[in-house]
Amino acid sequence: MGIFSKPYRALIIGSSGAIGNAFMDLFEYHPDCIAVTGIGRQSVFTIDYLRPESIETCAASLTEHAPFQLIINTIGVLYSDRFMPEKKLDDLNAAQLGQIMQVNTIGPALTLRYFSKLLDPQGSVMVTLSAKVGSIVDNRLGGWYSYRASKAALNMIIKTAAIELARTKPNIILAAMHPGTVDSNLSKPFRGQQIGRPAKEAVADMFEVIRGLGKEASGSFLSYSGEIIPW
Repeated sequence: MGIFSKPYRALIIGSSGAIGNAFMDLFEYHPDCIAVTGIGRQSVFTIDYLRPESIETCAASLTEHAPFQLIINTIGVLYSDRFMPEKKLDDLNAAQLGQIMQVNTIGPALTLRYFSKLLDPQGSVMVTLSAKVGSIVDNRLGGWYSYRASKAALNMIIKTAAIELARTKPNIILAAMHPGTVDSNLSKPFRGQQIGRPAKEAVADMFEVIRGLGKEASGSFLSYSGEIIPW
């Protein structure tokens, strides 16, 4: 049995993306969810990782809606209209490295800092979407320097924060999760429409894993199937 009981309140960070929107749909109709709140760059409670000050402000604005038994952070970036994932060392540049780290590592780290205070200390889970390519052990193909590094750093942040919270709030679980390849804007240039699963299916799989997490899972790196991914 999972650590958060029903009924529960859910918060989706990055609710306008394919995965975030699918989570919103799931919780809006799930019988055990009594309220779901979605936030992003265009929401009432605005959060924008390119404006780090918005993270603390957004968390403070949500205090009256807390505590949440479930928070899922789906925000992430792989490419933009100015750059694609690097294929070789000569593709590395400071601007790309900086932006990828800002969105995939620094933003989620500050989100952990401020939003973990909104979690229910009696039993709650905060999942941050990571990626299997962030596994150093699993890296066999190389390339994608910025994205791989940002996710590896994110995993370390989550693991470290989980160790800290376990000392004072042992009923809060922090975990990193790999959603698999999902048909979304993030995967579109990489045959996502051909090889990716529908977001609705990916979200259903992830929720089955999330709802069963116990205390021992805090600080882990999991796949959508519940498999433990090596760091």
